[in-house]
Amino acid sequence: MSNVTSADGTRIAYTRAGSGPAVVLVDGALSHRAQSINAGLATALAAHFTVYTYDRRGRGESGDTLPFAPEREVEDLAALVAEAGGPVRLYGTSSGAALALAATDSGVPVERLALYEPPFIVDATRPPIPDDYLRTLDDLVSADRRADAVRYFMRRGVGLPGFVVAMMRFMPAWSTLKALAHTLPYDAAFVAPYEHGAPYPAADWASVKVPTLVMDGGKSQAWIRNAARALAEHLPDATYRTLEGQTHIVKPEALAPVLEGFFR
Repeated sequence: MSNVTSADGTRIAYTRAGSGPAVVLVDGALSHRAQSINAGLATALAAHFTVYTYDRRGRGESGDTLPFAPEREVEDLAALVAEAGGPVRLYGTSSGAALALAATDSGVPVERLALYEPPFIVDATRPPIPDDYLRTLDDLVSADRRADAVRYFMRRGVGLPGFVVAMMRFMPAWSTLKALAHTLPYDAAFVAPYEHGAPYPAADWASVKVPTLVMDGGKSQAWIRNAARALAEHLPDATYRTLEGQTHIVKPEALAPVLEGFFR
C-alpha cells in the first residue's frame, strides 16, 4: 500500500500492481480495496497494465476531510492520476463510473475511459428517486442511523424490492455496508442529478472527448441498460457494448478481456 495527498491534504491510500500502461479503477458505493468487485479485475489486468486501485475518501485506509464536496473526490482521483504519470486509462463501475465521468469532464488527464452501468435513470422504466432523496440520506447519516441509511439507499436509490432489502441484514457483508454508510451521500452527489427519469442535459459532459466505452450486463434491469445506451449516444466519442450473461455485479473474467482490448 502507498499513499498520495489530495489537494485538500487528505491522504488517499492506493495499491499498484503489474506493469505497462497505467489503468486506474474506481469503485462504486459501499466498497473499498479490501472489499470490492474491482479486486479480481485488478489482478486480471495486471498481466498487461500497471493497475491502480484506491480507497475513495472516507473508506478503508484513506482519510476524510470535511466538509465533503464532489470536487474533493475529483481532486483525489486527479492526485492519483498524477502519481501514475497520467494520462491514464480510467475505469469506473456503478457510481464510480459517474465519478470517473465527472473527473474526465473536469480535465483530469484520461486517455481512454470505460464505464460500467452508471446508475442513472433516464426514462420511465423505473421510478425516479424521491425529490427529497439527498436530504433524507444526509439526515440519516448525520443522525448516525447507518442501517437505515443503507436500507434507504438500497430501496430508493438502487430500487431493490422491500423484501430483498429487509433480508440484507442477515448477509455476512451487512456490517461492512453499515461501516461505509457515511459515504453514501458522496456517491449520491455524482449520481442523483441524473436519477429523475429525464434525458441527459445536452451540455453535460461535453468535454469528455476521449474514446469511451459504455457497458452494461445482458441480465441487468432495463432501466440501467437504457441509461447506459443513452449515455453512449450522448457522449462525443463513445461505443456501447453489452456483456452477455452479466448483471450489475460484473464478473472479472467477463470484463477483463473487454477492457484489455479497449485499453491497448
